[in-house]
Amino acid sequence: MNTIRAWKDSEYRETLSAEELALLPEHPAGQIELSEEDLLNVVGGNGGATVCQNLSICINSVLCD
Repeated sequence: MNTIRAWKDSEYRETLSAEELALLPEHPAGQIELSEEDLLNVVGGNGGATVCQNLSICINSVLCD
């Protein structure tokens, strides 16, 4: 099994059995895929940032100064 290829190539990773996936070491960069919930919580994912009248960006609807 090619570990680096399994980390980088999702199509190759999908061909691996559950046993092979369990043998893969954790990716050194950490989590390589985000859940749908995580994606919705990033700024811009679901409009979580609001634009204030002074054109500064407020994260998570925090009031602008």
